[in-house]
Amino acid sequence: MSIRLAAGAGLTCCLVVASSFWANAQVERTQVETRRKVGGTTHVRRSSVVIGATVAGRGDFSIGKVEDLVINEDGCIDYLVVASEEKFVLVPWASATVDFERRTVIAEIEREKFRDVPTFTRERWPDVTDKVYVEKIRTFYGVRPGRERRIERRDDRKRP
Repeated sequence: MSIRLAAGAGLTCCLVVASSFWANAQVERTQVETRRKVGGTTHVRRSSVVIGATVAGRGDFSIGKVEDLVINEDGCIDYLVVASEEKFVLVPWASATVDFERRTVIAEIEREKFRDVPTFTRERWPDVTDKVYVEKIRTFYGVRPGRERRIERRDDRKRP
């Protein structure tokens, strides 16, 4: 009798766990389907949509096309590399507004300021880790110091 009771309890336990697992799977499946149906809250963006996009400055003047992305050690995009005439310019990601549907990027810079933005060639890239250079680029686009600056300040506080 106790073997039947133990077997019955074990079977009941298995059924409860299996039904709980199945119910959770159904809830997850429903949530995924709901996200797909709604479509306005969750978007997956591919870098291939950004690379090749047309870039314009404030006032709708043409800057060029996105040639590449500069990604930092944390895996975040720091800059768009934009082919502008025969040279390249960096556009801070923080100053870029991407219209994925139109495949365009608007950079927060006026034509007059853009004329003075440092350029480079394919063979001679700037050092994007040079603090002076980074600050110069940020100033042109009106970008405030980012996350890495706050980390540097924290590190300075820890030193005796």
